[in-house]
Amino acid sequence: MVTSAYAVEVARRNLSDVWQRRELDELLGCVEVVPTAAPTSHPLFSSVVELPDKDRPVLLAAIGVGATHLLTGDFRHFGPLYGESIEGVLILPPGDYLSLKTE
Repeated sequence: MVTSAYAVEVARRNLSDVWQRRELDELLGCVEVVPTAAPTSHPLFSSVVELPDKDRPVLLAAIGVGATHLLTGDFRHFGPLYGESIEGVLILPPGDYLSLKTE
């Protein structure tokens, strides 16, 4: 599993309790954290994908590392893209991905 430094920082900001942050750090022990270096002005966003600027680095990181799947619970912004494959990355909510793996 891979995540971006940007996604880790967003997750950390959204956790209000110290114990939640500790749990996140523990979970990240088995996840590769890659830098977020891709620009958000990628041509993909002008013609193919509509995402808020703050969510673009997440998709670009997945594309950049050659991920097969992007798992996100952000229904508001990524929900319209669920089930879509963009630049080889299939976007799914985590539960759908887990269902695929148990079939």
